[in-house]
Amino acid sequence: MTVLQQFEEEGIDARRFEYEDGFVLAADFGRGTDAAVDVVDGTVIVVAGDDHHEFEVDDDARVFMNNGVLTIEVNA
Repeated sequence: MTVLQQFEEEGIDARRFEYEDGFVLAADFGRGTDAAVDVVDGTVIVVAGDDHHEFEVDDDARVFMNNGVLTIEVNA
């Protein structure tokens, strides 16, 4: 199952944007949501309010969160 499919399965609005040098996944956990993100051994861990989500990503992925939007950047 892809990360995008995991987002959809958990009811999280997410999109994938393709670029020549890679792709970006953006997932909206809701503006004003008290959310935090961390990456441990290729696993993205998101805590948003009382919810906890984990997603597997490539080790070289860049992950950050701003205003409730999780962004995962992966180079090709």
